Order: sequence, then structure tokens, then C-alpha cells
Amino acid sequence: MAETWLIVGLGNPGPKYSGNRHNVGHMVLDELAGRIGGSFSSHRSRAMVLEGRLGIGGPRVVLAKPTTYMNESGGPVSGAAKFFGIGPDHVVVVHDELDVPFDAVRLKLGGGEGGHNGLRDITKALGTKDYYRVRVGVGRPPGRMDAADHVLRDFSSAERKDLPFVLSEAADAVEILVREGLLNAQQKHHPAKA
Repeated sequence: MAETWLIVGLGNPGPKYSGNRHNVGHMVLDELAGRIGGSFSSHRSRAMVLEGRLGIGGPRVVLAKPTTYMNESGGPVSGAAKFFGIGPDHVVVVHDELDVPFDAVRLKLGGGEGGHNGLRDITKALGTKDYYRVRVGVGRPPGRMDAADHVLRDFSSAERKDLPFVLSEAADAVEILVREGLLNAQQKHHPAKA
């Protein structure tokens, strides 16, 4: 039987945060839910969860959006992983990334958290840094703006025009990662070095 993947989209709960850069993980999971053709329901792991397959005959996935605040994402992620019997090597976390320009998507396995409190809490809860990350670029804050203020702001009107394409690309990256592996996903979504 094919392994099940846990795909987690990070964000903060509630309508006041829904358009924030920090919630881009939730937005990507909504895009994936649309592709699966299902809707999220409450789960005891403190996450909204949707089970399904990515594409006909595709891998079985559990999409999870923690209902806790970003810096408390670890409990819901480890809770869902335990509940569905999924090891860290089959966990994919979709999150906002300051060090990637807006409209770019990068993938990696493991590594540091780069000051991202959601990732830090997940690493602590899973007991390892070795889980996959789909990093959706939100760019650096302008001028001297604090990074926290930047990620808790909504996307600009110019960015919102391109956001559907970015979300679609990030969802594609998740699909390729779970179907074909990290290397293939990186080759499709990372620009070639000149």
C-alpha cells in the first residue's frame, strides 16, 4: 500500500488573518482541497483536516490546517501525524518564507527554521528537522519594517493579482513532491543556475 502523506499549511486562525502573508500555507491547502474536491472538517488534533488522493490513482494525502496560532503549530502537526500513523519523512509543511522573493516557490528537506516560529514549534514537536518544507516566497519587508509586521499584513494589491498563480505553483510543487520526489520537484520549481 502506498504511504500516506501529511501536508500541513501554516497560518493563523480567524478571518482577521486570512489574507496575511503569514497565512499563505492555508491558502495553498485551500487550492489543494479544490483539486481533491473536498472540504475541511474539524479534527481532534486541533486542525481542520481533509483526506483524499491527489489526482486519479495519486498518493493518499491528509491535508491539515492547524487551528492554533502559528507559534503553536507543533502540537497539531505531531497529533495529526500520530493519529494517521505518518512519520516525519512523509510530512510536508507549506509556509511563508521571507528569504524567497514573492512569486517564487522553493522546496527542501530539513534545515534550519530561519526564525520561523511555526517551523521551530513543529521541529520541537516532531523531534526532528527532517521533514519537507514548501517555502512560498513573501519577500523581505520594505525599508525598516519589522519582519513580524510584514508577514502579518495582507498581500499588496499588486501581489494579489499574481497570488492565484503563486498558490497554484505551490500546490503543483506539493503534488510533484509527493508523486515524484524532492529532486523532481526542485528541478521544476527552482530556477536553473546561470
